[in-house]
Amino acid sequence: MRLSHPTLALAAALLVAGCGSLSPSASDTSETQLASAAKPTAAAKPKLPSTPADVEAAQSAPLPAGVVATRQAPTPGSIDVKKTSGSSEPPPDTRVSPGAPSDAEIAAELKEMDRVVAEAKKANASSRPTGPLRLTAKGNAETPDNAPPAVAAIIAGANAIARFPYVYGGGHGSFVDTAYDCSGSVSYALATAGLLNAPLTSGELSRWGAPGPGKWVTIYAHAGHVYMYVAGTRYDTSGRSGVYGSRWQQAIRSGAGFKVRHPPGL
Repeated sequence: MRLSHPTLALAAALLVAGCGSLSPSASDTSETQLASAAKPTAAAKPKLPSTPADVEAAQSAPLPAGVVATRQAPTPGSIDVKKTSGSSEPPPDTRVSPGAPSDAEIAAELKEMDRVVAEAKKANASSRPTGPLRLTAKGNAETPDNAPPAVAAIIAGANAIARFPYVYGGGHGSFVDTAYDCSGSVSYALATAGLLNAPLTSGELSRWGAPGPGKWVTIYAHAGHVYMYVAGTRYDTSGRSGVYGSRWQQAIRSGAGFKVRHPPGL
């Protein structure tokens, strides 16, 4: 059957949008778009072109045809950056102990504590990674002690779906999904730090944020694929060891042909 010119134009527009296409290529993302923490809503899967626009889909260990993943990722805003012990403390004793500090002494101690915390935050803001992230046996990345809070959140989000399967279009109907493509994976990690309120395609990520490499986070994107480095460690759907292989990889790859972007301040 011969396709009409309008049909061919629509197919071409879908392919240009890149990995996990959701929106027309004419839509652009502001250079300074930094939204509040993502709160995804349940939505139907996006209608995707029959031919995957992710040029590295074949190297991303996709799920075999007919296999459906069942485990569902948490909402990015619900991920705890710091693990808690889960132990419960006994109720405090409300009686004043002999020799307890006065209200004035406590106020002075709190003021000093605020000064120390402010200095620590300032040091973290100017800190830089000292080397690649250490990876656990399960393929998760360990957060450096000097990582800024936003970077720690990005690592936590990336860890949450590091071993999820690859499915083209995964993570675009909603952040909460059972599989993620290249742009869905990077968008999820950024959303955990409150940097996105909706998933972006690889083409949109090539225009997002600020140009050039970042101190902690650098995104490599073009119309067909996207990956990122966090503290010098690659997070990429392409090149994984298998269907459930980790997206975290120590191997460095060429960034030729990719636009280089980073979250402002990181």
